Amino acid sequence: MTAARQWAIVAVVIAALALGLAAMARSVDRIEQVTVGATAPEFRAWTLDEPPVERSLADYRGEVVLLNIWATWCVPCRVEMPSMEQLSREFGGRGFRVVAVSIDRPGLEHAIVDFVREYELTFDILYDPSQSIMTAYQATGVPYSFVIDRQGVIRRTVLGATDWHSEANRALIESMLGEGA
Repeated sequence: MTAARQWAIVAVVIAALALGLAAMARSVDRIEQVTVGATAPEFRAWTLDEPPVERSLADYRGEVVLLNIWATWCVPCRVEMPSMEQLSREFGGRGFRVVAVSIDRPGLEHAIVDFVREYELTFDILYDPSQSIMTAYQATGVPYSFVIDRQGVIRRTVLGATDWHSEANRALIESMLGEGA
């Protein structure tokens, strides 16, 4: 192979790499960060009813939503669930919904049902055995929570357990319920 031919191959490889990098840069720009101020991504999960009913974020449009991603094996999830129940009881019926989506592996529906009974949870418990909500919300662990306003905009994110019935969290929900009511 001649030197000219070798340089031609190198030029083609460099051009292909440059085109590939440019295409990647354009696609990265289109990936929206799931953070405060961003529109909450759509998700799909199922109720624990027989038969299960598919739910999505669109089912809660017009309400203030505390979206919680959790699992039965998660100790911090167990810690925060009672305060989520308190928040739900205080503000439910006023345009506020707690929606907790379990990412337990397939076949563990019974463990989720047992968990709900143990903690006497009355808010919406959904199930996403595919864990696709983790990708949609760019969640890096559980519990991961998102407070979403009536227009579908994320107003707060929390990774890890928190006291959802604290004065600060109750004031946030109260304030959001007063917006555009």
